[in-house]
Amino acid sequence: MKILVVGAGATGGYFGALLARSGEDVTFLVRPHRAAVLRARGLRITGRGEEWTLEPRLVTADELTTPYDLVLLSVKSTALTQAIEDIAPAVGPDTAIVPLLNGLAHVEALNASFGAAPVLGGVAKVVTTLSDEGDIVRLAPLAHLTIGEQDGSPSPRVEKIRAVLTEAGIDVLVPEHVMASMWHKWVFITTFGAVTSLMRGTVGEINAVPGGADLGPAVLAEASAVSAAAGHPVPESERAATLGIVTATGSPMVPSLYRDLIAGRPTEVEHLFGDLVARARTLSVPTPLLDLATLHLRVHQERVSPAGA
Repeated sequence: MKILVVGAGATGGYFGALLARSGEDVTFLVRPHRAAVLRARGLRITGRGEEWTLEPRLVTADELTTPYDLVLLSVKSTALTQAIEDIAPAVGPDTAIVPLLNGLAHVEALNASFGAAPVLGGVAKVVTTLSDEGDIVRLAPLAHLTIGEQDGSPSPRVEKIRAVLTEAGIDVLVPEHVMASMWHKWVFITTFGAVTSLMRGTVGEINAVPGGADLGPAVLAEASAVSAAAGHPVPESERAATLGIVTATGSPMVPSLYRDLIAGRPTEVEHLFGDLVARARTLSVPTPLLDLATLHLRVHQERVSPAGA
């Protein structure tokens, strides 16, 4: 299978590296700066007992000329518009696109650009980050992908993709309704992001102060209510898992959105939070805490990346 991985960051780089190491025909679409880093150091995976490097096949947008069988799209939402334009030459009549962004707006954007037929639903759950040197650091054991047709129908191409990913050592789930899985991941990431961003602290720091342990459940209740109103109630097992993460005593955990916030970098506020609270208004679901988190992140966004600048 001819595979294009769009983005060689903490998520796409990790799964793409596993595919390349297994012998699949993998090419990474990267920006010139990232290409220079990877050519100099290789694509390095470290952490959790892993320590290996591969020499990735790289391509920049101007070098794409032919279609691929599978496009794994793993970019920040702020880079989505450009990425859609860049991958156009790589999308042919038989191409499958698996987006690994959080939220839902990217699926709508891909459908608008390429039609719904090539676009699958996708969820990535992996705890990785980029080091200052550009290496991919694995921070926790969790690492699996969820894929499926948008309409939930059984699909030979999904089974083929699952087989390729599994052969590479990637845990893959194919649920009956992948769009529900995307909603449920959205609930988790906005809950985790809102709690840590509003309080400017780790989970452990928040839960160590009086009243701190009440915040996570309150935000989760709001996000879950939006998902339920949209027709995708969060299973109790997933609610419990999220509660366990955001109320854990002494936990050093923070999401990547928080790391971007603290570092003074732009965040995915509109894609993750703005879109969710807008849907909440349409569905008549009150979300005061999520509204506050959205406002907080918008102020930060305007400070570091002013509109129209």
